[in-house]
Amino acid sequence: MASVLSESTDLIIRPIQYRDLEAVESLLLEAAAEEEPAQPTLTLSRQLEQIRRWYAPLKLLNLFPHQLQYLFRVYVAVQGETIMGVIQVSPFNCTRSTWRIDQITVCPLARVQGVGTQLLRYCFETIWEARTWLLEVNVHNNNALGLYRQNGFQPLAQMTYWSLNPAQVAVLASRQPDLPNLLPVSNADAAWLHQLDTATMPPLVRQVFDRHINDFKVNPLTSLLGILGQGLRPTEIARAYVFEPQRKAAIGYYQMHLCRKGDQPHQAELMVHPAYTWLYPELLAQMAHLTQSFPPVALHLTSADYQPEREACLEHLGAERIAHTLMMSRSVWHKIRESRSLSLEGLQLSEVLQGFQQNRSKPVPGRIALTSSLRSSLVRPPVVASVDHHDQTSC
Repeated sequence: MASVLSESTDLIIRPIQYRDLEAVESLLLEAAAEEEPAQPTLTLSRQLEQIRRWYAPLKLLNLFPHQLQYLFRVYVAVQGETIMGVIQVSPFNCTRSTWRIDQITVCPLARVQGVGTQLLRYCFETIWEARTWLLEVNVHNNNALGLYRQNGFQPLAQMTYWSLNPAQVAVLASRQPDLPNLLPVSNADAAWLHQLDTATMPPLVRQVFDRHINDFKVNPLTSLLGILGQGLRPTEIARAYVFEPQRKAAIGYYQMHLCRKGDQPHQAELMVHPAYTWLYPELLAQMAHLTQSFPPVALHLTSADYQPEREACLEHLGAERIAHTLMMSRSVWHKIRESRSLSLEGLQLSEVLQGFQQNRSKPVPGRIALTSSLRSSLVRPPVVASVDHHDQTSC
């Protein structure tokens, strides 16, 4: 992708290059010391360490079309030889109709110049397939909140990040969960998970996420890479769902990233049908059982403001709130250029019906002709056959 000159004549926004990695890491460390991150997840600096290690194979792989080439999109704003800001975006769903802003960092001196706004506008104008943009921002990060509101982002939901310490996880693991229909997850179960995901979200959030059945399927290339690098990955993934045979629907689901080395907390995702909130303690007990085979570390989960039962359950277990974020969204409308060749004004009905004529000899009657013929047939008096009196007498 070619470099784009932004509103400032000396500021260039372009995709990240290998020579930018060290400067971007320094910028991220400087910003992390100044502001609290939005959420306790894998940061861009850790991803850059992996990109530095696998940069050449990834660049070679991106020469060929595949479904993983959109997972690492990073752009930098360069002024002279100095990197003034960096933004990372990624597709949120399989159709790439919704994109997520994973991280945006601007050096303090460049905020006055509006570099953050220019980075956002660059992504809005470059990624045409994105109809909606999604992000999470820490509720205490006033600079980021002002930047996003200025660029049209609106609040969508409030998120809370929870942490269960190892002692609380051990107490959960001491009880036996009551989950008779707990099944492993495969691509054949994607329809059940999509149905469950649809039931757990309000309509506005569901519309922004725009998830489909393929979003709950594991890509074959991702599965192959996971099998090949199973011993090299720092985490192990565990997934399962609870099936209700009477309603023939999935009513609960969890996915865990279990840390093998014990240097990071376990990460868990949870979905429970609103009509089966009693599953929360049972699923938490099941997840706690899975952590007993790994080093004792904390267990991190999330909850939204439209999930009051989950928050009540975590409060009852004594979980600690470690972060509060605001999920925001923005819709993007692209103006489609009009073309005379595609204009409907020049199309005549007779030209459209040319292809429907019978052997090019008898045209298809239009609506007016058909109406007039029917009207004449209705108005015309019935024809009565005449009787020859001579024939009648002879008979």
